[in-house]
Amino acid sequence: MIIFKKVTKKYNKNTYALKNASFQIKRGEFVILVGPSGAGKSTIAKLLTCEEKPTSGKIYIGGYNIGELKSGEIPYFRRKIGVVFQDYKLLPKKTVWENIAFALEVCAACNEEINKKVKQVLELVGLEHKATNFIEELSGGEKQRVGIARALVHGPKLLIADEPTGNLDPKNSKEIIDLLLKINQAGTIVILATHDKNIVDQLRKRVIIIRDGLIVSDEEKGTYKE
Repeated sequence: MIIFKKVTKKYNKNTYALKNASFQIKRGEFVILVGPSGAGKSTIAKLLTCEEKPTSGKIYIGGYNIGELKSGEIPYFRRKIGVVFQDYKLLPKKTVWENIAFALEVCAACNEEINKKVKQVLELVGLEHKATNFIEELSGGEKQRVGIARALVHGPKLLIADEPTGNLDPKNSKEIIDLLLKINQAGTIVILATHDKNIVDQLRKRVIIIRDGLIVSDEEKGTYKE
């Protein structure tokens, strides 16, 4: 499903965000990216969503070399990928329902489709009772659930969660991770970038460790390593 083939991302003469990275992610996998800030985790996420293009190497998703996508094709491609952010990136002056619906409205979806899909994802994340609440009325864990619902509204095959528990307490963190596991068990690839040792060690999923742009370890049922 996803192939990184000798991918390098260079920002200037001496700054490498990623160096000669190669790995594959199969359909239905749950993969954890681990590494210190600046290691290259967020760069992988940006490359997967075509926010950045590799300096060299190739990235394939579903058999397509996404580095060759034309600018007009990228918005349609991005609808197949859900992204969850540490700081939620929600619209504060809109309700929970409106935040999720907005992702469909910008794609010119009809009202019937919007109502159906928003209802489905709200039920999935357990927030149907908060549909009319504004974002400022929610807890941190609830905000992240809205972020996940919005990321799922297009039915993506890949969900990228970039430090989704970074602003949450342990209880809410566990609930968010449990939700990501549920999404993965339904068939969606989940790529989780995290600093949280407890989460990594408890999940015992595939762990890719990145340091200074280099992949230094790739283990099935891995644990957190400094």
